[in-house]
Amino acid sequence: MDRAAIAATHALIRPHIRRTPILRMAGRDVGLGIEHIALKLELMQHSGSFKARGAFANLLMRDTPAVGVVTASGGNHGAAVAYAAKVLGVPATIFVPGVVSPSKVERIRGYGADLVITGERYADALAAAEAFAAQTGALALHAFDQRETLLGQGTVGLELEEDAPEIDTLLVAVGGGGLIGGIAAWYAGRIRIVAVEPRLAPTLHDALAAGQPVDARADGIAADSLAPRRVGGLMFPLARAYVAPQVVLVEDAEIRAAQETLWAQARIVAEPGGAAAFAALLSGRYVPQPEERVAVLVCGGNTTAVDFSR
Repeated sequence: MDRAAIAATHALIRPHIRRTPILRMAGRDVGLGIEHIALKLELMQHSGSFKARGAFANLLMRDTPAVGVVTASGGNHGAAVAYAAKVLGVPATIFVPGVVSPSKVERIRGYGADLVITGERYADALAAAEAFAAQTGALALHAFDQRETLLGQGTVGLELEEDAPEIDTLLVAVGGGGLIGGIAAWYAGRIRIVAVEPRLAPTLHDALAAGQPVDARADGIAADSLAPRRVGGLMFPLARAYVAPQVVLVEDAEIRAAQETLWAQARIVAEPGGAAAFAALLSGRYVPQPEERVAVLVCGGNTTAVDFSR
């Protein structure tokens, strides 16, 4: 998990992913006392989130049996695996919990994967996917606790450093931690990386307090993307080494306000998990210094919040 491995992964998956843009927003437009905010728009990635990076990394770097692949997901990883499997001609079975949003169900089914809805939370879907892999021999693709997954997500950091070399602080929403772990491995302490979580799903917050990954609460409006119950074991040492020790916790109402502000000011339609990092800034839970050069990862946009039929 170093820069060379992430760069090699980026070269491998680059033909299959989008290099998502950066939007620079004036801080005054959203009532903040900093000159600019750089938004990395991973919601514009294939399948609607950054997860396509890790999905392609898994499918291109690992041997896939004829029976195909299986994964568990709150929705975005499942959509990404379904998309990547369709592009590469691989059979895919996706297990999701009942909390999955309708937009993510539509994505997964639209890409042609076999979809199984089971249990209430991600942990339930993961147990079912593991049982399926044991029974069928399908290759299990973990949503966050897999080396190839972290390498794929780390390519976000590579692109961000190339396209916004001026930043010194990056806010990243955390669920299982694959995204922040991969990005932390890329930057390796050269910028400040701030983890943001819903107060109702404090996976990394609780892990850092305990000194190891532990079960945490898994509720709130972002439960389909930021509430896996515990962070991955592979990302945890990266977080301890390279992520700011104080995790920023945001309320559901603050996430909703961030969604509304992104729409009002930039016509960005972010899902709750995708807006959580921005919520830390907007709510004042994270207060940057006036000279701080801040970037925020808007990591997902799989939502039906905007209804164009109206």
